[in-house]
Amino acid sequence: MITRTLTRRVALATAAVTSALVLAACGGDSDDNGDGGTGHTGHGASAASATPSASAGAHNAQDVAFAKGMIPHHQQALQMAELAADRASSAKVKDLAARIEKAQDPEIRTLTGWLKAWGEQPPAAGMDHSGHTGMSGMSGMMSEDDMAALKKATGKDFDTRFLSLMVEHHQGAVEMAATEKQRGRSAEAKAMADAIITAQDAEIKEMKRLLGAE
Repeated sequence: MITRTLTRRVALATAAVTSALVLAACGGDSDDNGDGGTGHTGHGASAASATPSASAGAHNAQDVAFAKGMIPHHQQALQMAELAADRASSAKVKDLAARIEKAQDPEIRTLTGWLKAWGEQPPAAGMDHSGHTGMSGMSGMMSEDDMAALKKATGKDFDTRFLSLMVEHHQGAVEMAATEKQRGRSAEAKAMADAIITAQDAEIKEMKRLLGAE
């Protein structure tokens, strides 16, 4: 009788521990990770395994559209910014272009990683996206004629064209990011959208000031 009682208690204790572990695991898959939207839940191996899971799971069609639209949008901004190094006459324009490259290139890599984690195909690098407005919420892309004119411009003419085009380009990115904040599900994507709005709104104001000084 004693042996059977002890065996029963051990079995019950084991079942309780197993149930607790299952519940904890399920809790980690919820949309609210308790991480403030950063996608990081702690340190060490547990955090490393939680982040990819969150990126791959908690998203919707808007998140996918945002990533697929923002990648070529950023790529075009980088193409524009790269021209400033040897065409711009203003040191302030060159500095702005360098900051745009520094901010947007890592974001392209992050967006690409999310799409792969979500089982989606990232936009092919090097595609001509000029004037493309087909993607949901996508705007501000430069036309082929605008890009051709910018490539031919130098000095003060380049500075004015670059700033004017980049203001419009940034405004398009802000619109896309606002749509993501309203309709997206991924906490990480919405956090990036918020950062894009903050940074590019500030750069829009900076560029308008520079245009006023031209």
